Amino acid sequence: MTKYVNIDERLDKANDECGVFGIYNNDDLDTIAITHDALYGLQHRGQVSAGITVNKDGNFSTIKELGMVSEVFTDKVLQKLQSGKITVGHVRYTLSQSLDRAANQPLVLRYKEGSIAISNNGSITNFPEIRKDLERGGAIFQSNSNAELMAYVIATERCSTDDLEQAVLNAMKKLEGAYSTVICAPTRLIAFRDKFGFRPLCMGKLKNSYVFSSESCVFDSIGAEFVRDFKPGEMLVVDEDGLHSYMMETEPVKTSLCLFEYVYLARPDSVIDGVSVHSARLKAGELLFKEYPIEADIVCGVPDSGIIAAEGYAKASNIPYGMGFMKNKFIGRKVGTGMDKKKRLMQTKLTALKSSVAGKRIIVIDDSIIRGETSQHIVNLLRDAGAKEVHMLVSSPPFVFPCYFGIDINDKENLIANRMTKEQICAEIGADSLGYLSVESVREIAKDADIDLCDGCFTKNFSAKVPTTFFVDKYANKISKK
Repeated sequence: MTKYVNIDERLDKANDECGVFGIYNNDDLDTIAITHDALYGLQHRGQVSAGITVNKDGNFSTIKELGMVSEVFTDKVLQKLQSGKITVGHVRYTLSQSLDRAANQPLVLRYKEGSIAISNNGSITNFPEIRKDLERGGAIFQSNSNAELMAYVIATERCSTDDLEQAVLNAMKKLEGAYSTVICAPTRLIAFRDKFGFRPLCMGKLKNSYVFSSESCVFDSIGAEFVRDFKPGEMLVVDEDGLHSYMMETEPVKTSLCLFEYVYLARPDSVIDGVSVHSARLKAGELLFKEYPIEADIVCGVPDSGIIAAEGYAKASNIPYGMGFMKNKFIGRKVGTGMDKKKRLMQTKLTALKSSVAGKRIIVIDDSIIRGETSQHIVNLLRDAGAKEVHMLVSSPPFVFPCYFGIDINDKENLIANRMTKEQICAEIGADSLGYLSVESVREIAKDADIDLCDGCFTKNFSAKVPTTFFVDKYANKISKK
């Protein structure tokens, strides 16, 4: 079998799997241009592929391909699409080592009752069981994407219900895990969020038109007004009669918005479930100082997600904030080839500013340590630049458990905190000291959120049922016990 190499090089970070967007056009808007701009605003949530589906007079047109938004949607490509009543978009990240073009979204499904285009963010935890049942009924899958599975479940439900809205609500009862999803239907735009609220999803208005997005930062970039977040278990539908809200029928559950959205995943200019991401990261830095009051000459953050926490630490400690690194923002997703590719990528992407750090005691703040490779590289950069001391602080607790709800940490053996003590990790990365933000403090940064928070990757206290099986080989279809 051909061995594929993942084109996405996010290095030693936890990554979210996707970003979604949808617009229902009640004005004379260029929905293609708006969706294109929106996907730029969501690019941080996925860099493997990008896609747009437009519904013009009931006819669906889709362009999607592997690559960044700028790579997929050239001017020549965009000219092939015409603005329509409903448009949905998607950016994708995947933990799979294959490139699996069939999993690119939006996924268009044509079935007995018409067509739908679906864009999804999250992870269906009972994926193997549902897929097995569908295959017994004759379903043929083209990919292993959650979106395709969801589309099959919705289409199956639609064949035995009076309308698509009820079919989606019925499907939500069967689909376990995390999902924030938008659907382009022949005459309406549908969006819904799982009952736990693991992944963000919000609604805005652009003139008289409705827009749905994974993050509110998108609304600022397209000139829309933020209206509100989706409630966990809520489905919103926009049609010619306006906006309609439906709630999934379910037993009361503890909501579980992912805490790591505030620590790293979301863009700083987003507001998620009532809490500013920027403010949460500043607070994390302040709490880090409270827990680790270290004497140093400057505080610096690892670009980009460690910078705001570093500013918070500097403000609380009265230690000057300094620019310790220069990030090459024009580097592609990979540099060269060969066995040292990843090492060369890190060297090319990030360099230390010798004039800022030479001869000084440095506090460097990052959002997380997953495998430890990037942290070791960062410490080495500062040492080589002449830093006298390097103290590594992390604005989240140690990752000790896999995440099954939309973040690409599916094997605890990959987590350095599972194999080493804090002291051992400190020695491994070569720092003079190492400190993690406590679970109590990381919950404090988003204490004003409108819903409860999930800290399962730090504590193993997941609100939702943890799966016992998952797909290991995306092509061989093997299922492995965890």
